[in-house]
Amino acid sequence: MTTPTAPRLGTALARLLVLAAALLGVLLAGAAPASAHAALTGSDPQDGAVVATAPKEVGLTFSEQVAMSPDSIRVLDPSGRRADTGEIIDLCSGAVVKYGVALRAGLPDGTYTVAWQTVSADSHPIAGAFTFSIGAPSATSVALPEQAAGGGVVGALYGIARYLSYAGFAVLVGGGAFVLLCWPRGAGVRPVQQTVVRGWLTLTGATLVMLLLRGPYTGSGKLADVFDLGGLQAVLQTKTGAALTSRLLLLGAAALFVAVLFGAYARRTDPKERKDLAFGLGLGGTVVAAGIAGTWALAEHASTGIQPGIAMPVDILHLLAVATWLGGLTTLLVALYRAPSVERAAVERFSRVAFVSVAVLVATGIYQSWRQVGSWSALTGTRYGQLLLVKIGLMAVLVGIAWISRRWTRRLAERAPTLPEPESGSEPEPEAEGTEKDLEDEGLENEGLADEAPDDEDAGDDRPADADGEDAPEEIDPERAAQLARQRAAVATARRKKARDADPERTGLRRSVLTEAAVAVVLLAVTTVLTSTEPGRTEEEAARTGGTTAGSTAVPDRPVDFRLPFDTGGVDGKGVVRLSLDPGRTGANALHLFVERPNGKPLDVPEIKVNLTLEEKGVGPLPVAPDRIQTGHWSASGVQLPLPGEWRIQVTVRTSEIDQTTIEKNVKIG
Repeated sequence: MTTPTAPRLGTALARLLVLAAALLGVLLAGAAPASAHAALTGSDPQDGAVVATAPKEVGLTFSEQVAMSPDSIRVLDPSGRRADTGEIIDLCSGAVVKYGVALRAGLPDGTYTVAWQTVSADSHPIAGAFTFSIGAPSATSVALPEQAAGGGVVGALYGIARYLSYAGFAVLVGGGAFVLLCWPRGAGVRPVQQTVVRGWLTLTGATLVMLLLRGPYTGSGKLADVFDLGGLQAVLQTKTGAALTSRLLLLGAAALFVAVLFGAYARRTDPKERKDLAFGLGLGGTVVAAGIAGTWALAEHASTGIQPGIAMPVDILHLLAVATWLGGLTTLLVALYRAPSVERAAVERFSRVAFVSVAVLVATGIYQSWRQVGSWSALTGTRYGQLLLVKIGLMAVLVGIAWISRRWTRRLAERAPTLPEPESGSEPEPEAEGTEKDLEDEGLENEGLADEAPDDEDAGDDRPADADGEDAPEEIDPERAAQLARQRAAVATARRKKARDADPERTGLRRSVLTEAAVAVVLLAVTTVLTSTEPGRTEEEAARTGGTTAGSTAVPDRPVDFRLPFDTGGVDGKGVVRLSLDPGRTGANALHLFVERPNGKPLDVPEIKVNLTLEEKGVGPLPVAPDRIQTGHWSASGVQLPLPGEWRIQVTVRTSEIDQTTIEKNVKIG
């Protein structure tokens, strides 16, 4: 069968694609810099705090696990010089994620700036800064960068690469599925081959760009650092770097799949051999596609938060369903415009495949929405929830247009000829077409070009004769031959366009599929922004425990202050522990313990320890080891109470090598 040449898509396609591109640009331009799953929930010292003496270290508490590097936390003195040792200290304990940096000895009074930047467990960079003062506040010359983490030119390029990687994955996977499940003959159609190959090239190129940009994206933000081999080596050792590298390796296997699909499979003529090869391609392609989808699930939102063991397989299913639907839709659109002979049965098969894909999308999407949002208030009150509502609205529009496409498909089926459809995997009989001579004659007549044909009588007078009196062969004018070739192409194109326009059902289907594709472009853009936005559940939890930005401090409240008598049973074993917890609410607190004799005088004890437990939420016990300040006075700063509720505070007092006791009290923390 002769493969028809590609017609122009027309002004309708151009207008829709321009509109989709404009909406995509608005979405990407209006997107805030990538916020992340992790959020800063507390600091020690707190933002704006004034401490009497220089602390030994500065600590930061996060809502989720983060990846720290030697320069993740920097403390700068009033003149802008480093006041820390550059040694990151792991202060994590139980469910509390806390890291600190040691300060140099002998720091003078003044205002110090703490600048931090790290990478969340779901691959997105976060950063911030706050100040505290030793002795008294002072002027500071520290100038912090205005560019947010993951912003600037590098952030924009990284975001574009993310979008292209999703688009390339959808076209690659969806195009391959469309050929194997819906239109086996499409394996030999060049426009379909080009579409799938371009999907592979797009995904591969975007992955390489993301790998090169990863270092500057999570670090300096400078485009020139793309060529820093040391930074690239550091990226390869991270979870995201490993995921991108694995994706490139899997794309090598995908290239083999594409080569076999459009090579050996397209050339097979024996139905049994073709069926066996299709089964092998389907099984291998599914494994490779799931592996590529897993590189997103293992490195982004699905890998952190609640129920990651369930969330990652669900995320893989979600991505595969999106690719099968939207990628298949793209391939169908190309086939309808550039291969008008696509069988009606293929369109019907894709309609069924798309229905199953949408069902999987709805099921997995409901679970993902619950996991990432968590509450109705987060659905309307957080950026993630608002974007999710936009995505749901676009999905509803897309499903509505798909319903219209199904109606056109049914009309096509009703008008299908009574001749039996070719078996799946077999070549259909070639369509009856006029000869090239008939085509040329008809076209010349229709275009008024037949009048330009040379008159035989006039032409015969000018023909040179050979010695025998016979006419010499007519010389072919290259310019005239090129003109005739252009005329033939124009006539052939006009005839094909006329034939297509004479089929209203097929025309209506093309238009509805084109509209679906335009909406899908915007839907994919919203999905890309969603994957780089802090989930609503995390944002609300971080707000309850102190906020999502550096510098957020708890609203002052009355400190928790109570007295606990104790008796260890030994000499000087009786006394009272007076405990003060300031400000006595969630977040960072200052803990002071005063150990007194029964007569109220300070009692020197060798050791005192504190444990904090929130049984109703399964938090703790969180150990606190206070430092001895002076006789009878013990203190600990930055004591974290991550959640509100009824906390049990246990105090263990040791008065000798063998005499100790534990006393406790329940305290309501708001």
